[in-house]
Amino acid sequence: MKNNYFTGTIPETLVNICNLEILNLGVSQLSGQVPSSIFKISSLKIIILSNNSLSGSLPNDMCQHLPKLEVLYLHSNELSGNIPSSMGKCSNLKNLSLSLNQLTGIIPRSIGNLTQLRELYLGLNNLEGQIPEEIGNLIGLELLNIRAIKGLTGQIPSSIFNISSLKTISLSNNSLSGSLPNDICQHLPKLEVLYLHSNELSGNIPSSMGKCSNLKNLSFSLNQLTGDPSKKYWESDTTQRIIFGIE
Repeated sequence: MKNNYFTGTIPETLVNICNLEILNLGVSQLSGQVPSSIFKISSLKIIILSNNSLSGSLPNDMCQHLPKLEVLYLHSNELSGNIPSSMGKCSNLKNLSLSLNQLTGIIPRSIGNLTQLRELYLGLNNLEGQIPEEIGNLIGLELLNIRAIKGLTGQIPSSIFNISSLKTISLSNNSLSGSLPNDICQHLPKLEVLYLHSNELSGNIPSSMGKCSNLKNLSFSLNQLTGDPSKKYWESDTTQRIIFGIE
């Protein structure tokens, strides 16, 4: 039912649809809160409610009754409140997108329990605090996008750079500080995109960057990094776009 430009609110009666596996009401004109009853339909595998005008907060127990959920797309709405710590109970989740909302609070450590996760989008919210070290537990993660959150501070957890499945890391436009690990590319054989621009990173550009042999897009601009980003750093000729300084 996506792209049908429905208006009004999502009816509570959806819970009466037996054995519902896919709920796709994305790209419409729906408003109001997401009915809590949706998160009690235990047969659901896919929930797509993105690109609407949905508001309100997510229920604290939202993942208590969703043992089969694999895809949760709630991005591009007007959701507020915290990311529930119970999110970690959606143990089969593969794709999670909460970007472009008004979510507040911290990124819960329980997200590290989502070990089946392949894509994680949390950017463009009003979150604060630090990126939890537990994100390093997401050993199958291919895309990490936590960008444009000025309240996000502290160092980038070194555990992120040990997720060998990662292809895209986008942590730009935050307030992240500290230095990059010297072995940043030792465990990232598949990395193609690394966006760390517009933060408060300091220290040297690691000489091991050249070991990210599949890197195509790299941006370090608008930080406080030092060092010589010369050709000697690069063992690969696949990098298409490198930005070190201010454009």
